[in-house]
Amino acid sequence: MKKVLISLGLVALAVVVIWLATRRAAPPQVPFEIAKRQTLVSMLSTNGKVEPVEWTEVASEREGRISRLLVHRGQAVRTGTVMVQLETPAADSDLAAAQSRLAQARADLASLQQGGRAADLADIDATRARLTVEKDAAQRDVTSLERLLAQKAATRDELDAARDRLKRTQAELDGLEKKRAALAPALDRGAAEARLRDASAALALVQRQIEQATIRSPRDGVVYDLPVHAGAWLAAGEAVARVGRIDRLKVQLYVDEPDLGKIRLGLPVTVTWDALPGREWTGTISQLPAQIVALGSRQVGEVVVFVDAPQRDLPPGANIDARLTAQVAEHALTVSKGSLRREDGAVGTFVLEGAKVAWRRVQVGITSETRAEILAGLKEGDAVALPSDRPLKNGLAVTPIYP
Repeated sequence: MKKVLISLGLVALAVVVIWLATRRAAPPQVPFEIAKRQTLVSMLSTNGKVEPVEWTEVASEREGRISRLLVHRGQAVRTGTVMVQLETPAADSDLAAAQSRLAQARADLASLQQGGRAADLADIDATRARLTVEKDAAQRDVTSLERLLAQKAATRDELDAARDRLKRTQAELDGLEKKRAALAPALDRGAAEARLRDASAALALVQRQIEQATIRSPRDGVVYDLPVHAGAWLAAGEAVARVGRIDRLKVQLYVDEPDLGKIRLGLPVTVTWDALPGREWTGTISQLPAQIVALGSRQVGEVVVFVDAPQRDLPPGANIDARLTAQVAEHALTVSKGSLRREDGAVGTFVLEGAKVAWRRVQVGITSETRAEILAGLKEGDAVALPSDRPLKNGLAVTPIYP
């Protein structure tokens, strides 16, 4: 029995030795893929920023402290909607005083335009009425005495006395007219008109100051930026909010300088935002860059794309990612980008020839995120080596595997 066990052990050991020898002698396994023809879309990935196509900055015309903030970020407003109310501690008293001065100036001018104060005018009118009666009586006496003198029924002294009374009455009437004119001289009317203008201007200034304390929306839109809060102090000209349309947006993309030659007007663009995974907005390139600018360590051109966001879910100021469809190649011969290698400064790939790999230099056309177009160096159906842990060299025998 012991001899049998020993014999079995020797047989097993021999099998293991033979298997190991065979294993060491087998060519290494290397993954391959087949070069194939397909439509290849060259994509560029970049980033950018969002802003409204139409927007207006709302600023305070005067300084003051915010007493009430009547809107919130994201609120839709109409032209004239009250957004911010500033404190106006002396507004009521200033307005009342200005209105009082205006009323007094109007009354003074009206009095002068009528010839003077009503009481003075009434006194003059009453005196004139009395003197008119006396004048008429004196005139009748003169007429009667002239007739009687002609008949020798009256004396010359009586007639002269009657004529003197008529003259005195007429003189008093003339004096009243001068007094009436003196109540409202032209210079006084001019001064009164000037006071009225000053009072009107002062009232308009107070009303304007009160109106400036009420900050309104200058347009229809959405309040997408609101950097202030109740109780904050505003300087004259300081921004209060930004109001604009956010259902149509302007996306400014930053395209690296080497990639600018691949883009043109009308190319489709897909925009994504990390805050809403899976959500996409689409548009086309509407404006090419006019210059190259520095963006951190990058040299970029600013490309403009317009996108529609009817749900208003892409906020202005958002930092977005974008994919640009740069080029499309129909029926292109393609391989995985990972199969391309650089050897001695040349781009190529290892191709399966029989049971061995052979180095081939290739000419690369456009690329997508995962595949590359091969313009020369390969043909359809060639098996090219994919990346693996096994180092390859020209003429190495391999065991191909296909994922």
